[in-house]
Amino acid sequence: MARNGYIRIAGAAVALAAGGVLVTATGAAAAPAKAPAATAAYNKACGTGYKVVNQIDLGKVGTTYLTYNSTTGKNCAVTVRNTPGPAVYMYVYVLRDDTREYADDEGLYRSYAGPVYLAARGHCVSWGGVIGGESANRYGTNCGRLAP
Repeated sequence: MARNGYIRIAGAAVALAAGGVLVTATGAAAAPAKAPAATAAYNKACGTGYKVVNQIDLGKVGTTYLTYNSTTGKNCAVTVRNTPGPAVYMYVYVLRDDTREYADDEGLYRSYAGPVYLAARGHCVSWGGVIGGESANRYGTNCGRLAP
């Protein structure tokens, strides 16, 4: 699924444009330092053949995983809560940096958002997720190269 427009990330709007990413955000107070959170286990939601290639913690509430299937050349991303519970706002996306094509999923979920898939063999991707008020993103990562 590719959509053009905006990605909403916990109080911020990220405009997807051909020339780059423009971020506008509402004011946020800095939070005091907290103890490291337990990382949510990858739930294998992306399916057979997908291996975890990167991950980012979302505060104490969960983790977003970036996976890759070397057979299909597709990336998959999923945001997983540490502990399933009442439905909360969750979001996950993966974006191919050179074409700005992306896939995302958002909604009120009890345990995870996604999976979302995007073909990006040999290209850099940006990706991230949200659980409630916690968000994290990575830009221009996992830039695989094709073998000659």
